[in-house]
Amino acid sequence: MALTNRPRTVSGYGTAAGTGTLAALLLVAVCGSPLYVGWVQDTDPDGAGGWFLRLLAWPAWRLHTDDPSQGVLATNLRAVLLVILAAALLYLLPASQVARVQGSASQFLSGWAAYALAAGFTALLTALLGPGGSLLAAFQATSTGVTYGFFAGWIIGLASLGGRA
Repeated sequence: MALTNRPRTVSGYGTAAGTGTLAALLLVAVCGSPLYVGWVQDTDPDGAGGWFLRLLAWPAWRLHTDDPSQGVLATNLRAVLLVILAAALLYLLPASQVARVQGSASQFLSGWAAYALAAGFTALLTALLGPGGSLLAAFQATSTGVTYGFFAGWIIGLASLGGRA
């Protein structure tokens, strides 16, 4: 006898949290890559498109570090922590299971909210744990992280629509 109350679905679909996590991993891997970050520096920062493309590069990661006192993991903590927190929050925010109206709108908003919260928490934690971590710097970094999460989170929300609740 099964102790879970999950509906049976077609085996070709993953969970909404799983597809959202995969999308978050791909978004951070592609838009945070050194190749993308280098390319996006040539875009116009005064236009909306250039601003958005630069914002997508916020969780930038590097293959090597310029500062020998910090390892690659410390340099890339923001990108790693963003994917981990996004996965955790996508699993913890099952909006479609508790919403009054079941459906795709709650899956979309749950994925979007999870990514915005993950980006905000990531920015806060990395600013506090990083060098010179003052409370003011942490608050300013958090505002940048939440802005990134708000404008990039719809991508995770759309990816969450591809899975079951």
